[in-house]
Amino acid sequence: MQQRKNRIRQSVCRWCYPTIPLQQLCAFAAEIGLRGVDLLEPTDYEVPREYGLICTMGYAGGGEIVAGLNRPENHAAIEAGFLKSIPLAAKAGVPNVITFSGNRYGITDEEGARNTVAGLNRVKKIAEDHGVTICLELLNSKVDHPDYMADHTAWGVRVMQEVNSPNVKLLYDIYHMQIMEGDVIATIRKSLPWIGHFHTGGVPGRHELDGTQEILWDGVMRAIVDAGFEGYVAQEFEPVHDPLSSLRAAADLCDV
Repeated sequence: MQQRKNRIRQSVCRWCYPTIPLQQLCAFAAEIGLRGVDLLEPTDYEVPREYGLICTMGYAGGGEIVAGLNRPENHAAIEAGFLKSIPLAAKAGVPNVITFSGNRYGITDEEGARNTVAGLNRVKKIAEDHGVTICLELLNSKVDHPDYMADHTAWGVRVMQEVNSPNVKLLYDIYHMQIMEGDVIATIRKSLPWIGHFHTGGVPGRHELDGTQEILWDGVMRAIVDAGFEGYVAQEFEPVHDPLSSLRAAADLCDV
């Protein structure tokens, strides 16, 4: 097994490798010194443990990208999903589960923030009671997810501050936030108390973390380390070259 510095605890997002069986992806992740696999359904939570890994972030019925916490009519279903799946996550050692703001669909960011705070307040005790962190993902609305509400860090931080739970954090997707606002390192330093998880992805295109991209990945990783982050950074790029070779190269680059 490849030895890592482990100053950055790395994992890999399952969806980026659709043609590779989960067991094979887990075995390779373990071989190159990653710590887990991101974005698994509850039926697969336990699979990484067979390879000495964990599911670092799970799906748990936390809504959908377009239909999330910013609308009260979605709250009951999200609560039901978390009530069912967060105990399973806790049992499998899954530290984080994902949720979304949802699209605006004509409501203001102010109203959406109030609704999202109310929704998270409704479910945060489930997370607190089971030692699992609910992570609200920040996504770009410019390229990939038009009309998505949680498209700026400041909006997400405001929501986190009002919810005020150690078990409710932001999923700061570096790819998405570089597209929306840039200033990644300064924003991470400023916002770290409210960040629970990171995703990567080359800009532009969400491909390999290499010299064709505009983000200095080793510099961003050093900033994350220096800021004292102790969670996970999951590789979430869509490879255009050999997928496993690209994953190893990204892991090497981020192992600062």
